[in-house]
Amino acid sequence: MLVVAIFWLLMALTATNARQFAAIGAKTKEDWILDLTGLFVQGLLIPLLQFTLVLQLYHFALPALQDRFAFSAGTIFLLGFVFVDYLYYWNHRLLHSRWLWNLHKVHHTMTDRDVLGTSRNTVWTSFLIIYLWIHPFFIYCLAEPSWYILAISFTSALDLWRHSAIEPTPGSFFYRLLSPWLILPKDHAWHHAASTTIGNYGANFKLWDKLHGTYYPSRHLPNHLGIQTKLSFVQKLTFPFNCKKLFQLIKSP
Repeated sequence: MLVVAIFWLLMALTATNARQFAAIGAKTKEDWILDLTGLFVQGLLIPLLQFTLVLQLYHFALPALQDRFAFSAGTIFLLGFVFVDYLYYWNHRLLHSRWLWNLHKVHHTMTDRDVLGTSRNTVWTSFLIIYLWIHPFFIYCLAEPSWYILAISFTSALDLWRHSAIEPTPGSFFYRLLSPWLILPKDHAWHHAASTTIGNYGANFKLWDKLHGTYYPSRHLPNHLGIQTKLSFVQKLTFPFNCKKLFQLIKSP
């Protein structure tokens, strides 16, 4: 419920900004389909798979670990909000490697900071993001996973916010409070810069980028966002599987 509330709050704030609202209205039909498909996959399909198929997989493969670990509420929250964030940092860097970039680059075709584009990806990329596999594992192993679920809900909410253009004014109280440690929308905008995808791989924390030399300071916004690709619309949805050819084979006598 927290994530849904944050999503609609960000949409409402976006609607109050004329430039941002106009940018959403100018989205192409293809962009709408890509973004809404991505939101469906990561917002509904992936959680459904996490709490059904993947949990059952762990129940079958690791029966001795079910409800095995009992930690304090604070430790469990840090496990979900900090430790998993560090794992995601490396997962994200791997998606930018030469082996997986072709799958992930669709996410970088966004040309505006837009909460609707948070989950833009090929359908198959979601299965390579560790959240699908790591969240059910910890929920399965923890005797009381409610604080873990709260932590990952905050991470999901921050993911939506990070892709929006809603951010604290530089120099304000909230900016001074959050900027030293949290990845802000302005920080993530440089990750989506048109010239190159440079650093700022972290989801929640700047610490990982600073620790590993991939942090790019953001005193201002990049001039342009988004990269160009030669992928067709169908490929942007289904790459690396050419479903168009598959459909043609099915239809052929």
